[in-house]
Amino acid sequence: GGFLYSHLQQKVRNAEALAQKYKQQQEALSAQLQVVYEHRSRLERSLQKERGEHKKTKEDFLVYKLEAQEALNKEKQDSMNRYGALSSQHKILKNQHEDVKKQLLDLQLQHNSLKLEHRKTLETHSQKYAQLQQEKDSEVANLQDTVFKLREESKLLRKAHQDVHSQLLNAQAQMEEFRQLKEALQKM
Repeated sequence: GGFLYSHLQQKVRNAEALAQKYKQQQEALSAQLQVVYEHRSRLERSLQKERGEHKKTKEDFLVYKLEAQEALNKEKQDSMNRYGALSSQHKILKNQHEDVKKQLLDLQLQHNSLKLEHRKTLETHSQKYAQLQQEKDSEVANLQDTVFKLREESKLLRKAHQDVHSQLLNAQAQMEEFRQLKEALQKM
């Protein structure tokens, strides 16, 4: 009976030691699990923050894109109006030039009978012709300068659009990384 009692006490002590060991392991696992939960919670908060920032960035980009498009359309319309005005002026000057040429031809036909008067008139018309030609050249130069400026503005707008597009691509890549991280966390 004593031997059996001693044997049972030894088993009880072994069972208590084993239970204590399991209890310590459970406490350690609980602590690790708590750390994992806290880390996951921080990552989820960070992900929510990044989503909010991405949404704001996307909204800002859409607003910028709309404003840039409106500005481009306005500038395009203004340029077309300026071009139309310059074109009208050019046509007027061209018509005036044709009129001067016609008048010059008429004066040349009257050359025999009005030679002296013709010389005076020809000198006047030559000066007027030179002035009109100079104005025409000036208008053409202004038009070419306007076209050059519009091309430069178009290049700048294209570059701005490419920069914004690159930023959007970077933001999308970050969202993909966060999505993959979230999937990995969900699997964990």
